[in-house]
Amino acid sequence: MSTVAAPPRPTTAESQVTNAPPRTVVNLVLDKATYLLTAHSIAVLRVCLGLVFLVFASFKFVSGASPAEDLAVATVEKVTLGLVSGSAALLLTALTETVIGLTLLTGRFVKVGLVVLAGALVGIMSPLVLFPDQMWSGHGPTLTGQYVFKDIVLVAAGLVVAAHALGARLRRAHGS
Repeated sequence: MSTVAAPPRPTTAESQVTNAPPRTVVNLVLDKATYLLTAHSIAVLRVCLGLVFLVFASFKFVSGASPAEDLAVATVEKVTLGLVSGSAALLLTALTETVIGLTLLTGRFVKVGLVVLAGALVGIMSPLVLFPDQMWSGHGPTLTGQYVFKDIVLVAAGLVVAAHALGARLRRAHGS
């Protein structure tokens, strides 16, 4: 009868060898950066988004100060079927953006601010459809169209902040 010998046992030095990559200074720095980004990036995004809305709002409180004033008024007039127009439309826009900005900046009543933001984003993006002659030329988007189209970044940021406010969390993947 033949027997099979067991494989040799590794020595102490061999048993400590793993498949894990060596821990270099770069790995340690990247791990720390990943930790900080995971822990704080969405809060930073929320605060920055709030600041953007507060800055946009501040110009709309002063007639003639916002380069988007005419577009904002025309959009509110069209969306409300003419019920809100002129300076009232501009004031409504300024107040809406202020509510959004304050809730996001302070972190208080964020869900309320996000609901207001969702409605505002419909208005913010609607000129692309409501005023195509002002948004598009034969060569692509006009300067006004580009101004509105870049707001798609606000939509994306709002989605990330909303997901976090509703309970989603970033987590570092193991092994990365």
